[in-house]
Amino acid sequence: MNSKPNDNERSFVILSLVKALHIAALVVWCAGLLGLPLMLSKHEIGEGQASYSQLRLLTHRAYSYLVTPAAIIAISAGTLLIFLAGVFTLWMFVKLLMVGVLVALHAWVGHLVVLMSERRGRFEPRSAIPTLVPIAVAMVTILFLVLGKPALSNFAPAWLNEPLGHELPVEETPI
Repeated sequence: MNSKPNDNERSFVILSLVKALHIAALVVWCAGLLGLPLMLSKHEIGEGQASYSQLRLLTHRAYSYLVTPAAIIAISAGTLLIFLAGVFTLWMFVKLLMVGVLVALHAWVGHLVVLMSERRGRFEPRSAIPTLVPIAVAMVTILFLVLGKPALSNFAPAWLNEPLGHELPVEETPI
């Protein structure tokens, strides 16, 4: 009896481990993106130094030491999954576009964290809803694309999908 794993079993185990890492990092990243705006909206203009410092440190550390590393791990593991599974379909490219939107919203949340820390006494907390709505829409869209894997029709014009037999308008050959 040969108990050595073959290449298919090894590939499956690696794919499963990377997928588990990706999902775990996504849970932390998404929870942080939903939680941080709620925490920032709890800041009050007239609060004392102790509670202000506590909230400022909590939001800064959560963003810097938990949410951002989780985002980096989720994106890295997701990129590795694309290549391990060979998923190069239109829905995946739309999903990557939405991940880019989520990264931009991540940066916006970071901007809000910095604003709170730099404008002591002048930072007016906004409602969390204008920040939470686009984050939730991006997350739900990504979930829809990943779980549904919709057969999206190619929205590019036909002339972009087929070579036309024309030479490049450049004389030099790129190295």
